Amino acid sequence: MLAIIITIMVLELRTPEGHRLSDLLHTTGVGLLTYLLSFVYVGIYWNNHHHMFHLVGRVSGRVLWANLGLLFCLSLFPFTTGWMDESRFAQTPVVIYGLNLLSAAIAYFVLQTVIIRQEGPNSPLQQAIGRDVKGKISPAFYTAGILSALVVDRGGQVGVWIALACFVAAAILWIVPDRRIDRAVRQHETPA
Repeated sequence: MLAIIITIMVLELRTPEGHRLSDLLHTTGVGLLTYLLSFVYVGIYWNNHHHMFHLVGRVSGRVLWANLGLLFCLSLFPFTTGWMDESRFAQTPVVIYGLNLLSAAIAYFVLQTVIIRQEGPNSPLQQAIGRDVKGKISPAFYTAGILSALVVDRGGQVGVWIALACFVAAAILWIVPDRRIDRAVRQHETPA
């Protein structure tokens, strides 16, 4: 599913009309940047989702529904990315993109919570995430970005650029994988 989301996003990019680098930058430059940001986000969710499910002993109906909620939020990335690109970072599309990021983070948290409740407080996933500092900081970045786009310099672009900086900062936070989860996966797969 996530590979399809990435494919849909790349198909939204426009082919330059000319053959020069300036044609690429003029026609596709902004699109490449928005695609890159969303590609990084989908990649982060893909990697974390993969690692998380290595620590799950049993998949119940609740886990499946929570997983569908996450996939729904992620499936909106091509739309919100395309709209933000087409609008050249207009306020409303940037806010909607931020809401999409926030909803995906909430859906991931819900999925994680459902798994931990199912597996118990001593589950490998609970042990791996600990206090989940990055998981708590990310929604703050998204919320700050959304509010910046809505409140700061309402007629101009300053709030929008602050919002985009918040969204990029959250992505950078997650680019470095959580070593605890990686370690827990290795320990979970290696018989004691």
